Amino acid sequence: MPITDVAKKQLAQRHRLFYKICRNCGVRNAPGAYRCRKCRSGSLRWKKRELGAK
Repeated sequence: MPITDVAKKQLAQRHRLFYKICRNCGVRNAPGAYRCRKCRSGSLRWKKRELGAK
């Protein structure tokens, strides 16, 4: 069932695509994080995202 409301679709995309991944343990972190919430390392990267078919 596709989402037709534009605001809800943008909110869902932001939550699914914009977060940081720890390079050491692989856990997902908040977009504003500068340290990992699990292992406390400072080695974070943005989730890779490309628009296209699943």
